[in-house]
Amino acid sequence: MGATEDLGTRPAGGTAGIGRAHAKAIVLGEHAVVYGSPALALPIPELTVTARAGWGTRSRDDSDDDLSFTMPGSASRAVVAQASHSLRRLINAFEARTGAHSRTPLTVGLNGAIPPGRGLGSSAANSRAVVLALAGLFGRELTEDVAFDLVQTAENMTHGRASGVDAMAVGASAPLLFQQGRARTPAIGCDDVFIVADSGTAGSTKEAVGLLRAQFGQRTGARETFVQRATLLVGRAVRYLAEGRPAELGACMTDYHELMHEAGLSTDRIDALVRAALAAGSHGAKITGGGLGGCVLALASPRTAGQVTGQLLAAGAVRAWAVPLMGTGSHER
Repeated sequence: MGATEDLGTRPAGGTAGIGRAHAKAIVLGEHAVVYGSPALALPIPELTVTARAGWGTRSRDDSDDDLSFTMPGSASRAVVAQASHSLRRLINAFEARTGAHSRTPLTVGLNGAIPPGRGLGSSAANSRAVVLALAGLFGRELTEDVAFDLVQTAENMTHGRASGVDAMAVGASAPLLFQQGRARTPAIGCDDVFIVADSGTAGSTKEAVGLLRAQFGQRTGARETFVQRATLLVGRAVRYLAEGRPAELGACMTDYHELMHEAGLSTDRIDALVRAALAAGSHGAKITGGGLGGCVLALASPRTAGQVTGQLLAAGAVRAWAVPLMGTGSHER
């Protein structure tokens, strides 16, 4: 990387930059992916976030207030303050990586439909949208590798040691199999539907990671057992997905939920939603994301997807989205 380029009071690029990203769900592989296990991830293209970056009216040299940040909706002051702090660090990383710099304050606004704390990749999606908006504002062409690195830097600041699956999945256009920083698109032989159901309770990835790490430290071989079981289930699921065996794929999901439940990463509310999905005829269901709250992911045939969705809502889910495996969008209920 060369010396930082000072582009003056109006950097080359445009008067505004726009960036977009979308949500994701982990089908299998939570937590184990940090230790090298593969993870199967699903993009949710219609749950999006848009970032808009522009220029302020004063010189950064004249004021310490060099960033104006807005989040619409009912976000608390604490949430906005934390997001603003993370954004400043992301902007610094962007400037260092690309050589872009301006003495003019920045204005950044985020507008999105991805609920935070639900295991849907909201922090990674926000970061990717901001990175792309900054690239447009400063007139920088970013490769996917550079965009990934910047989002991953932000994820590590937010969650601690992040695997990278979120940073990659929030920009993916198809399901992906991720392992140790690399991803490929798996073969898909099913036309079934994933249903993402929001429990209405936020989880905490950082807390869940700490809980699991403490368990690994208390029992010899616990980490190896967890990772081996997770790796086996992901491998089977990828094969069943390619072979068009949704019942077996769903069974792998339910088994992974048991793995998460045994580790203390599920909740009574999440368990109840999993039972409701299974009782309604889904092929399988599990918690998705870090745990201790968040969303349930269920797999259903196109014929039973509506019934499964209805039962999840009746069991207490506050909203749900259907994501067809063979489709490109999702539909909220």
